[in-house]
Amino acid sequence: MPDPSAQSPGFPRLLGSYGGDTAGPLVIGIGGMHGNEPAGVFALQQVLHSLHTRCPSFRGRLLALTGNRAALTRGCRYIDEDFNRLWVPERLEGTGGRCAEPTSEEQERRELLAVIEMALARRQGPAVFLDLHTTSAEGQPFVVIGDSLPNRRFAFDLQAPVILGLEEQLEGTLLNYLSEQGHVVIGFEGGQHASPSAVENHIAAIWSVLTTAGCLRSQDAPEKTPPEQPGFPVLEIRYHHLLQAGDDFVMEPGFTNFQPVRRGQLLARDRHGQIRAQESGQILMPLYQGQGADGFFLVRTVQRFWLRLAVWLRRLRLERLLPLLPGVRRHPDQAATLIVEPRIARWFVMEIFHLLGFRKKRHRAGKLLVSRRWHEPRVFKNGEPNP
Repeated sequence: MPDPSAQSPGFPRLLGSYGGDTAGPLVIGIGGMHGNEPAGVFALQQVLHSLHTRCPSFRGRLLALTGNRAALTRGCRYIDEDFNRLWVPERLEGTGGRCAEPTSEEQERRELLAVIEMALARRQGPAVFLDLHTTSAEGQPFVVIGDSLPNRRFAFDLQAPVILGLEEQLEGTLLNYLSEQGHVVIGFEGGQHASPSAVENHIAAIWSVLTTAGCLRSQDAPEKTPPEQPGFPVLEIRYHHLLQAGDDFVMEPGFTNFQPVRRGQLLARDRHGQIRAQESGQILMPLYQGQGADGFFLVRTVQRFWLRLAVWLRRLRLERLLPLLPGVRRHPDQAATLIVEPRIARWFVMEIFHLLGFRKKRHRAGKLLVSRRWHEPRVFKNGEPNP
């Protein structure tokens, strides 16, 4: 198969970089993980142009990268397979059992990973990743994070709705892979694919992350283009409608991100019939494009009290006490995973695990496995990592 990069002259892998003489964080912005989402690429280019024009004082380095170059050139979500589902151990380690000739996305993944690893090897401070996306449905921008305290700080500074638990619902995302390496990783959804405001929203997000990381002083960053949203909500995933091959899934028209839905409301149809909301809440990322395996998500607002309580519980490291609960034990091989008896889970509701960061759940051999991130990203203060 030809090298996909050779087919993508308009989208170089390295969009550019900017850095000062002072050591500091490495911020890596990535746009175009899906080929029908070019807004992040354009935003990174504009921020780099502004930095090189104004030459502000800067700690560390900003590195801007492109994701799926071949798909971006064609304007489609992906060529052979979803580029943002390939970041799983068996693919990264070459044990996935696939044929010797790589797909277009597999070749893209190898190239992008090589650039990321080289940048990480040369860094002189902690690393922050900003993964820029857009959605097929209309609606306001929002932030996606793995539920760690440093991630929360970056996300809250963006002043947009924050989604907890989405990372744990999706296997093989770049965000998940980098999170497991112990880095701060922020996913930012800037709006609808074709919306002119999506680029502006991404630009504002990039400036925000650069100032939160300590690369830029607030006065050296341009004023945010989109107005801040006072009292932005924090929400958690309650339901994920995952599509299977041959489902013939069709979303009902007119849904937008964060639109309220009621239990029993008709949301979509597939070959099995009608698909109705399992509970009341708000709909997120309803699928209005030909490619993709995520039909929609249902989310619910998390009260601020529980967010504050989670901070104190984690600082006290009370997760160490969870194996003392009846029916809960540590996984013998995975330090960040607990094995839970399903009958116990009925009594010790998942909210307890959520408070302590255990948001990823899966069923294996009649047991419930709940996991949290093992590596906690380093906290930033004035551009320097705290121990």
